[in-house]
Amino acid sequence: MALQVSSAACFFRVFSHRNRRAHTTTVRRGVASEDFAALKSSEEEKLKLGASELKVTRLGIGAWSWGDTSYWNNFEWDDRKLKAAKAAFNTSVDCDITFFDTAEVYGSRLSLGAINSETLLGRFIKERKEKDPKVEVAVATKFAALPWRLGRQSVLNALKDSLCRLGVSSVELYQLHWPGVWGNEGYIDGLGDAVEQGLVKAVGVSNYNERRLRDAYEKLKKRGIPLASNQVNYSLIYRAPEENGVKVACDELGISLIAYSPIAQGVLTGKYSPENPPTGPRSRIYTPEFLTRLQPLLNRIREIGEGYSKTPTQVALNWLIAQENVVPIPGAKTAEQAEEFAGALGWRLADEEIYELRSLASEIRPIIGFPVENL
Repeated sequence: MALQVSSAACFFRVFSHRNRRAHTTTVRRGVASEDFAALKSSEEEKLKLGASELKVTRLGIGAWSWGDTSYWNNFEWDDRKLKAAKAAFNTSVDCDITFFDTAEVYGSRLSLGAINSETLLGRFIKERKEKDPKVEVAVATKFAALPWRLGRQSVLNALKDSLCRLGVSSVELYQLHWPGVWGNEGYIDGLGDAVEQGLVKAVGVSNYNERRLRDAYEKLKKRGIPLASNQVNYSLIYRAPEENGVKVACDELGISLIAYSPIAQGVLTGKYSPENPPTGPRSRIYTPEFLTRLQPLLNRIREIGEGYSKTPTQVALNWLIAQENVVPIPGAKTAEQAEEFAGALGWRLADEEIYELRSLASEIRPIIGFPVENL
C-alpha cells in the first residue's frame, strides 16, 4: 500500500462535518493507521515554482468554472453553484491545497449572467480569513493578451484591475494567458515591472511554445527575474508538452510546468462513456467515438487505482505529479471534487504503471488543443 499522507490529513480534517460519508470515504482513500506517524507539514509538501522564491502546494485548484456561463455550468450561474464553488474552496484549504489559479477572462462580464472568477476567489479568501486569519492562500491570475492591448503599461493596468477584483494588494503569481499576436516584448517588460513594483511575487506565461518560452526566459533573466512557470494543457491523453519540446525546456531552464485540464475536463474521471458523453462545448471534443477508443485506458486506470484504493481521478493526477516539475490544477466545482483531488497527493504510482499508462494512452489519437499554443 502506498503512503497516503495528504489524503489522510484531509480526511480527518473534514470528517467532523461529513461523518455520514465516513465509511465510503475511508475505503476510497485507503486511509491506514500508520499514516499518522508519517504526516508531513504543509510547508514540507510545497515546492518552489521554478527559480522563484514562491512556494505552492504540489497540486492547485483551477477556478475557470467559477462564475462562468460561456463554457461551464450549462451556460448559467446561480446561488446553488455559488455555494458549491465556495465549498470547493474551503474544502481545498481544509485539505492543505492552497494554490488557486484564476484569470481576468474567467467569468468575464461579457458573458451574460457571469460573475468574474477573480471576484469570487477574492470573496472566498476574505470570508475564510475572517474565520481563520492565519490561513495563507497563493493566488495566480492571468493577463489576457487582447489585440488592442499594447506595451508594458497594459500589463500593469490589467494587473491592478485584477488586484481590485481580488481585493488584495499583490498576488503570488501573474501570468501572460497566451502569447499576443503582437506586443509580446512589451508584455514581458510588464511582467518584470510588476515584480519590481512589488505587485507580484513571481511571474509566468501560459500556452507558450518552446521558442517563445526560451525568449521570455532570456528577456527576464537580463533583469535578474526568473520565469517561474509555463501553464499548458497537459494530461495523460494530451501530452503535447512532452512532444513539442516544452517539457524538456521547462526542466532544462528550471521553469515549473503548471498543467491545466489535467483530467481532460473530467473525461479521465471515468464519469463519461460513449452512452453518456459530456454536455455543452465538451461534447464536440469528447465524442462517443473518442470515448469508445478511450475505454481500454480508463479500464486500466480503474484497475490500477483499485490496488491503491484510489479513484481514476486520483490516478490520472498522480501520473502527472510523477512526471516531476509538474503542478496539476484540476478545476473543482464542488467540495467532493476538491476532497477527491487531495487524494492524489502523498503517494506515487510505480514506475512500471507510469510507463504502462503512457503506452496505452499513446494508442489513442490525441484531442485538439488550445489553438493559441501555436501562435
